[in-house]
Amino acid sequence: MTAEAPTVVDQLEGYRRELRGFAYRMLGSPQDAEDAVQNAMVRAWRSADRFDGRSSVRTWLYRIVTNVCLDELNARKRRALPVDLEDEASRPVVESLGAPLPAGSFVEPVLDDLVVDPADVVVGRESVRLAFLSALQHLPASQRAVLILRDVLAWPASDVAALLEISVAAANSQLQRARETMRAVRESSRSARPRGSREEEERLLARYVAAFERYDMTALASMLAEDALMSMPPFRLHLRGREDLIAWFSGPGAECKGSRVRAVDVNGGPGFAQWRRQPRGGFRAWGVHAVVVRDGEVAEETVFLGPEIFRALGLPETLEA
Repeated sequence: MTAEAPTVVDQLEGYRRELRGFAYRMLGSPQDAEDAVQNAMVRAWRSADRFDGRSSVRTWLYRIVTNVCLDELNARKRRALPVDLEDEASRPVVESLGAPLPAGSFVEPVLDDLVVDPADVVVGRESVRLAFLSALQHLPASQRAVLILRDVLAWPASDVAALLEISVAAANSQLQRARETMRAVRESSRSARPRGSREEEERLLARYVAAFERYDMTALASMLAEDALMSMPPFRLHLRGREDLIAWFSGPGAECKGSRVRAVDVNGGPGFAQWRRQPRGGFRAWGVHAVVVRDGEVAEETVFLGPEIFRALGLPETLEA
C-alpha cells in the first residue's frame, strides 16, 4: 500500500520560513513580513482546490506572497535608517531624542534564525544586513522583487518572469536597473567598506557586551572606531564619532547602567538585546543593538528601541532580578 501524496494544504506550512525571509527583505519589518505570509497562507488555503499544478506549490505560493508585498509597498512610503535622513538629524548629545517618528518609518531588525536558511547561511546573512535592506528601500517594488528573487534566491530569469507575469526581457531589464541603483546607493554609503570576518565579529562582540554590562566607558571607548556611528530608531537622532557616543553613554544614556544583556545574531551580524533595570526590581525590554565590526572595531551600532521590537522578535519583555 503506497502512502497518499500530501495535498496542497498539507504542504503550505513547510514554506513559511522561506516566505517570511522573502517578505522581510521586501518589507523591511519582521511583523509586516509575518502578516504578509499569514495573508498569503490564508489566500492559498482558500484557493487550494483551484491549484492546477501547472507550476510547483512553491512557485504558486511565492506568486501569492509577492502580490501581497507589492500591494503593501504601493500603499506606503519607503522605510529608512536614521543615518539615511538629512544631516540635521545629528544633534549635540546633550539634547533629548525628541518625538519618535511614526511606525513604519524605519527598517526593523530581525533575528537570523527567523529568516536565514540554514542551508545557505552565508548568502542569507549578507542579504539581511541592515545596509542591504536600507539600499533595497530605494528600489521600486517590482524591481525589489526581481532583485531578491534573482540575486538572493537564485531563481532563473524565466521563473521570475513567469511569477511576475512579464517577459524575460522585461525581468532582465528590471534586474539590471535594480543592480545599478543598489551599486550607486551602497558605494555612496559606509556599507561599501569591508566588514570583519564572522569570527572577528563574534570575538569583539563578546568583549563589547561584557563592557556594556559593566558600563565600563574606558573599555567601550577602546573598542569604538574614531568615526563610529550610533542611531536609535524610532528617533531621528544619530551620533557621529567615538567622543559623541561616549558622551551619550555617560550622559543621557547613563540610565542604561546596570542593564541585563544577551548576545543575539541580528540581521546577519552580531548584536545584543538589552533589558534596563527597573526601580521596583526586575528588568524591562529596552533595545536591540545591531553592531557592525570593521578593522577590529565597532564601526556602527543601531539600537532599535521599544518593547514592540522584542515582541516581534519573540524575545521576553521582562526579566526577573
